[in-house]
Amino acid sequence: MARASLPPHAVSRLRTERLARSAKPFLARGGPKGERCPGCRLVPSHCICALRPLQPTQAGMCLLMADIEPLKPSNTGWLIADVVADSFAFGWARTEVAPGLLALLADPQWQPYVVFPGEFVVPERVVTQVAPEDAPDGKRPLFILLDATWPEARKMFRKSPYLDRLPVLSLQPEQVSRYRLRRSRREDHFCTAEVAALCLELAGEAHAAQVLDAYLDVFTDHYIQSKHQLPVDADGPTHQRLRDLCPP
Repeated sequence: MARASLPPHAVSRLRTERLARSAKPFLARGGPKGERCPGCRLVPSHCICALRPLQPTQAGMCLLMADIEPLKPSNTGWLIADVVADSFAFGWARTEVAPGLLALLADPQWQPYVVFPGEFVVPERVVTQVAPEDAPDGKRPLFILLDATWPEARKMFRKSPYLDRLPVLSLQPEQVSRYRLRRSRREDHFCTAEVAALCLELAGEAHAAQVLDAYLDVFTDHYIQSKHQLPVDADGPTHQRLRDLCPP
């Protein structure tokens, strides 16, 4: 079900904290005088707040975000927090760690997995499957996503010793990325929301994974149409897919 008037989620709160620390205002292009909806970061004429499809899930998402990511209108970590009810977000810094992040990683209800390519990790840490939700220890999967450019993500992984004791989930998707808002040199590099959807699928959360994929497509459509000052087709297949997955 779409939710239009929910309180700010974890990524939204992190963005507010990041803006409060800025020495100068962050200016994103778009809309009259650069105005954007505070709820979805799109220009007001292309707002998707009324389409937000919040989903209860057994799995949780923890976004460890590079400094500038919460401020980018094209950031898709925001979409994960729109969809997955148990989402957390923390800013990354080399010299300090948010106490809330350490407390989350130590919470006994969660089994954290760092999502990162296995080719860069010692084999003993790598897993390719997620324990089912009825695992004997009863722990819920918590996926730690490094929300950054690929060079930044590699640095974050190397320089975060508090992640060293955690298993690394190495995804092995067969498809190529469909993301169109930022370019990568490699087709096997996925945006953060695509990675989250793959994790949900592995955790047995197929419906939530499909909803997140559909919501990403709707966001992308609105974002691109707004850049070209064109209307969106609310009756088109992209929007219809999200409605089919999240009926009123």
